Amino acid sequence: MRKFLFSLAALMMALVSCSAEAGSNAGDKNNDTINNTSNKTTMATPTVNAEDVMVDIKTSLGDIRVLLYGETPKHRDNFVKLVEEKFYEGTLFHRVINEFMIQAGDPDSKGAPAGKMLGSGGPGYQIDAEIVYPKYFHKRGALAAARQADQVNPERKSSGSQFYIVTGKAYNEQSLRQMEGQLAMKTKQSIFNSLAAANKDRIMDLRRNRDQAGLQTLQDELVKQMEAQYAANPFKFTPEMVEAYTTVGGTPHLDNDYTVFGEVVEGMDVVAKIEKVATGTADRPVEDVQIISATIVK
Repeated sequence: MRKFLFSLAALMMALVSCSAEAGSNAGDKNNDTINNTSNKTTMATPTVNAEDVMVDIKTSLGDIRVLLYGETPKHRDNFVKLVEEKFYEGTLFHRVINEFMIQAGDPDSKGAPAGKMLGSGGPGYQIDAEIVYPKYFHKRGALAAARQADQVNPERKSSGSQFYIVTGKAYNEQSLRQMEGQLAMKTKQSIFNSLAAANKDRIMDLRRNRDQAGLQTLQDELVKQMEAQYAANPFKFTPEMVEAYTTVGGTPHLDNDYTVFGEVVEGMDVVAKIEKVATGTADRPVEDVQIISATIVK
């Protein structure tokens, strides 16, 4: 068990020294999985509920229609507000990674000169996480909110404007099951880290007093609490997720970490075009890919 857990002392060092300047990014691409070819490009068209909203996004490479989920109302309403304010007009897809995702929504990207580092801009606020998991996950075409890293954002609040559309890749079932085990371990680690952070003052007192026995006792207590919390909600891919990730693909290593608040219903061919553009520093497209307009579909 303790092989994957940080020691409390090491964890506290990390919490104290972490930077407050973590970028608002979707996450790092996982390069340790096995690619699997597929002729499918999207899942079936979703059922549209009364609380859902459709938005057309016109880009310099074509049009994309997205569905905003009614079950993530804070993200839906915020996206609608920004669209009505024409916030996204002129912004760029500033971060594009093949077989991963395309990211946009940084207001600093409007008219940004070549080479300018992007990805830290926003409207000046964050949105509370609305992680509806496992119902909404990172299948190909998923629309999700970018956010700062856990070290400075343990509540996983979303960027007020930056979003990404998942492209990803397909996995064979064996590699998916291996990833399931890794993500289960990651979930346990995250629970343990949260418990340790909640006991930060107690841990620091024990460290100041050089009470190694007390630290070990507390660590054992937190491990026991972590196991109980994990048992109540274990990480496991659902049959729907396995079907999606082994056919159309996606980015499963981001699941349960970011708010998925919608999906592409038309225009995945345009998303695929954007995904394939040449990129330079910080994964910014060499030739700008711009959002020309965004419109609520009546």
